[in-house]
Amino acid sequence: MKFTTRIANLKTEFSMRNATNFAGAKVILAFLETIHLNQGLQTLGLAKAANAVFPTHHIIQYLIIGWLLGCERIFHFRSLQGDALVKHALGGRLPHHTLLNKELLRLGGAHDQLAPALRKLNVDIIAPALPDTLILDLDSTVETVYGNQQGAEVGVNSHKRGRKNYHPLLVYEGQSRMLVNAVLRSGNTGSSTDVLPFVKETLNLLDSRKVHYIRFDKGFGGEDFYDFWESHQIGYVGKLKWTGRLAQQVRECKHWIRFVDEDWIIEGIVLCYKASTWNKTRRVAVIRKMQCYADDHPLLELDTFWQYEAMVTTESWEAIDVWRFYNQRCCMENYIKEGKNGFAIHRIATQSFAANEMDLLLKLMAYNLFERFKLQCCDPIHRSITIQRFRREFIHCAGALVRSGRKFTLKLAESFQNRWAWLQIERKSILLE
Repeated sequence: MKFTTRIANLKTEFSMRNATNFAGAKVILAFLETIHLNQGLQTLGLAKAANAVFPTHHIIQYLIIGWLLGCERIFHFRSLQGDALVKHALGGRLPHHTLLNKELLRLGGAHDQLAPALRKLNVDIIAPALPDTLILDLDSTVETVYGNQQGAEVGVNSHKRGRKNYHPLLVYEGQSRMLVNAVLRSGNTGSSTDVLPFVKETLNLLDSRKVHYIRFDKGFGGEDFYDFWESHQIGYVGKLKWTGRLAQQVRECKHWIRFVDEDWIIEGIVLCYKASTWNKTRRVAVIRKMQCYADDHPLLELDTFWQYEAMVTTESWEAIDVWRFYNQRCCMENYIKEGKNGFAIHRIATQSFAANEMDLLLKLMAYNLFERFKLQCCDPIHRSITIQRFRREFIHCAGALVRSGRKFTLKLAESFQNRWAWLQIERKSILLE
């Protein structure tokens, strides 16, 4: 019988030098180096004194790397403090995690100068991944806070009723999953509050890139909002609130077109409708659907069984095409969930509103860097996986950074299960240069 030493009797030593828990992160760190992220961050300005140990771009890069590696709060950066690979990537020395909170507050103090520069750099980062013609998806989300942070107010919060929260506004490019722009807002603002300045800023950031369509839910809308897109000759499809006035006009329509007649019956019409707050009539597509039940009795198609959806649009499409095109923006919920679960955008870092917006922009820049990394370095089979799964399968790996003469070697655990896929990703990240 083979003898096995009891775990309790194993000798313990803290003697392994230059170890890393994130050996698999070499592929992402190499990618950041290849796309010259550090040089891009140096263009942001906000220079420190000449004798500063950690310049601003160094701090920002460290924050981005921390969000990519799974830090959710500032004190989680303690786990990176002695990591050999992260230290090597950032020049051999890392700031203490208690310094990061002060640095975020300092960045918040320079918000008016730094936020526009960060947004511009973000668009430059995602530019290689953007298609020729863009489809923008507009949405908002709720970030619950557990304190009295500046700007946090009680607003609509379906998960934590009565809690203070922030209400950020986000716009994604619907085909590439890239986040184009974001802004932090107080929790008691409505979905459409300050939306026009936000979309104007977004179009300015995109500069000459052509925006073909924009999609939005029923929280947005209004005459000024629709008129803005029409004046810029940008098509839109947006959900409408189901009002009594709209329902009455729909009930007067008798000629519905049936598009689907299987498990669900789906019918649609297109009508010209003018809401009480609109200055002109617009095209509205209405879809109604009802579930079928298989039995020996014919289905009674009563009006009470139908579920109605209405969408305002500039496009002369069939109702079913408008509905399907709008439904493609449902992926936005997954993008926002990735931002929260993968990059902790709902973890509020400081008491300062401006600093918290800087924190949000940095986390969403980390999100974009990961999406671009997947597009350029990963096989198609890995491009849909979340950052949490990528960390589990490719980043969390024991390793040691060994120096022999003037050459460094990163030694990964021999038992690493995904070594062949990881090596292929590594080759692609190197070939980008």
